[in-house]
Amino acid sequence: MKISLIPLSALCFGVLAVAAVTSTGRGAEPDFSSFWHDGRAELDGYLWSVSRYGQRRSGECVMIYVTEPFSESKRVKVDDAARDPADTFDALKLNLVRDFQTGIYDYNTMTSVFCRSEDFAAVKISFSSAEWCGHVYEELRLDPRRGSGQLFSYFQGESSTITLDGKPAGISEDNLFILLRGLRGDYLRPGQTRSVPFLPGAFHRRLTHSPIRWRSAEIERLAELQTVEVPAGEFLTIVYVVRTDDGREGRFFIEDDYPHRIVRWTWEAGSSGSRRGREASETGQLTGTARLKYWQLNDNGDERYLDRLGLRQATSPQSGPDVDE
Repeated sequence: MKISLIPLSALCFGVLAVAAVTSTGRGAEPDFSSFWHDGRAELDGYLWSVSRYGQRRSGECVMIYVTEPFSESKRVKVDDAARDPADTFDALKLNLVRDFQTGIYDYNTMTSVFCRSEDFAAVKISFSSAEWCGHVYEELRLDPRRGSGQLFSYFQGESSTITLDGKPAGISEDNLFILLRGLRGDYLRPGQTRSVPFLPGAFHRRLTHSPIRWRSAEIERLAELQTVEVPAGEFLTIVYVVRTDDGREGRFFIEDDYPHRIVRWTWEAGSSGSRRGREASETGQLTGTARLKYWQLNDNGDERYLDRLGLRQATSPQSGPDVDE
């Protein structure tokens, strides 16, 4: 096992160094419950860019992974899991925050994916976008029989009720950031390919103003591991390639060692894609990672923890105390 330290100061993040671990072979992997129920969340920062209005935009991205008790009937976080255990299951949640600037105004977006931690089937996906023109909010509930939800938009004619056919083998683009990590075992074997019903992600649909509907995709795991270098260091990675029926191609580079973090990902439109279709082409590269009780880090001065994620700090008038991680 090799540990490499890559300085991030050259990227103007003000970070001295971030440790990355690579290996030539896997050992025994930890039990999901013991690792993910330790009272902390995984926070991953990314140097990120996206295509918007025909131009490349630089921004920041953060992924927050955490387990929590979830209500089967209400599809919300449960305050007291013991109160109604028959209606409560363990969920793994991903909050994916993307922020970027377009000229004078900025975009602030978040996608939340809630899935059953036993099999990582998505049960709820919500999305919000706030920019100087207005708000958009979408909430989608999924089960094997059907999908349903609501879209609220400041654009005339866009707000609607969402109804989708059930697709037991279907995969949402937003859930790829969980499924491909293989947190309970590999999603595919090396060299294996799988065709699936595919639901384009909420962020992509928003930037392209595309309606929500099932499409199809082919997911391939490349036979060989690849070494990639990102701001957080050098990693040995598993590579997945996702090809959709509308010409998009996604590549996901997954850390070979547990917890199999997303080291890099890209989405690109096909060569025949329209200008609208090329919107939301994106690239993310890991800048730093930490496991923290982030909900406790809300004092002035706690901005310094952003250093661990390779993200820029906001100005703070004072420093807060260290916390138990």
